[in-house]
Formats: sequence, structure tokens, C-alpha cells
Amino acid sequence: MPDSRQLRRALRRAIPRPVRQRLYDWSPSRARRWRRVAGVESVPAAAGVVLTFDDGPDPEATPAVLAALSGARARATFFVLGCHARERPELLREIVAQGHEVALHGMEHYRHDRLSAPEAERELGAGLEAIETAGGRRPRWYRPPFGATSPSLAEACKWLGLRLAYWSAWGQDWEGDSPERIATLVRRDLAPGAIVLLHDSARYAQRASAAATAEAVPLIAADARERGLDLVTLGEAMSDGDS
Repeated sequence: MPDSRQLRRALRRAIPRPVRQRLYDWSPSRARRWRRVAGVESVPAAAGVVLTFDDGPDPEATPAVLAALSGARARATFFVLGCHARERPELLREIVAQGHEVALHGMEHYRHDRLSAPEAERELGAGLEAIETAGGRRPRWYRPPFGATSPSLAEACKWLGLRLAYWSAWGQDWEGDSPERIATLVRRDLAPGAIVLLHDSARYAQRASAAATAEAVPLIAADARERGLDLVTLGEAMSDGDS
């Protein structure tokens, strides 16, 4: 018998791709949640553009993403899961060594918005501890999986000294599209101050590999540079000090 995740994926796949894209973009539930629980959706226009990568570090994709960022002379923010940081501390340290910012995506990848405030504090606190132990730096930013936020998460962030971060542009790279398609979707909203959502892992997606995300990075970087936009970390863009 297929599990619930497999059934959800099968149902999504039954919806034509253009319709799925419109549904992702529209998402009244996400918009409603973000209005209730405010977070950073964009940065000051003069700062440039922030590329962000969720779900790593992952040995299958993170090194390729780092190589692509290096080739593009770009810095980015990685929203890391504590469980993966614990498994691959050397990858976390390499992210930091290459000048990128490490942020929190939680300890485990599931719907954090369903947690009570004490449960959320434990989940986020465990992730912070794992990341700090593995990489030597304590994250300042938190993005919930799926962007699914709640007042309980906001309360936990307040207790732990974290700031909530969302996004304003994305490549919908979990769909398994080509690098060109990912870059095209990002380009729609690649305005000054944009926060771009991408993923340096395929563990929680419908695609078999995250290689296309790494291959999309130079295309996205070229689009940004054509518009005179620097690619910086979230901390740099928000004048958050040393990232």
C-alpha cells in the first residue's frame, strides 16, 4: 500500500504542470499565514538579491551548488536541517569556509506549524544546537519547511533569538524541471531586493536529483548581473553584521 506522501505526490502529478504552477503561486493558505505571522519576504532593494537553499547539507547536491556559486562569484544563505548538519558536518563547515551564511530550517523536515510553542522551541533549539556544534556558528534566521508558519513558531523564534525568513521568488525546483526552466521561473520575480527560494537536496521533493538546481545557479546569476544586482547573503542584505 502506498503511504500518504506517495498518494499526495501521485495526486499532484495528476494535475497538469501549468495548473500546478499557478496553484503554487496563488496559495491563499500561505499568503494568509504570512500575513498573520510576519517575516522577511524581501530585503532592501539597494542590497541586491539573496539566493537561499533549503534542505541540506546534502552530499549529492551541496558541493555542486557551492561550486556553481563560486564560479558565479556569489554568496548565498543555506537554510540547513540539524539532522543533516549532524550527519555531514564537513559540508556545513565548507559552506561557512566559502563565505556563505548558515541559517536554520529545523532539526527535521516536517510541518513545524503543527507544533505547540514548547514543542516548536524544542525542535528549533535542537536544530540550532546541532548546527552550532557542527559548524561553529549559531544561525540568526529560520525558515519553516514548506513556508508553513504559525504563531507558535513566531513565539519560539522570539525565545531563541531567531528571525523568520520567507521568500519573494522561487524556481519551483522540487518539480524536477530543467535548469533553464528553474531560471525562467526565478526570472519572473527577480527584482531588486528579491529573496530566491531554491533547494540543495532532493530528499524531500518529487525529483530524483537536485543537479538541475546547481546548473541553474549560473543562469540566475547572469540574469541578476544583467540587471546590476549583487548576490549577497541574507545577513549582509539586512545589515545583520557578520554572516
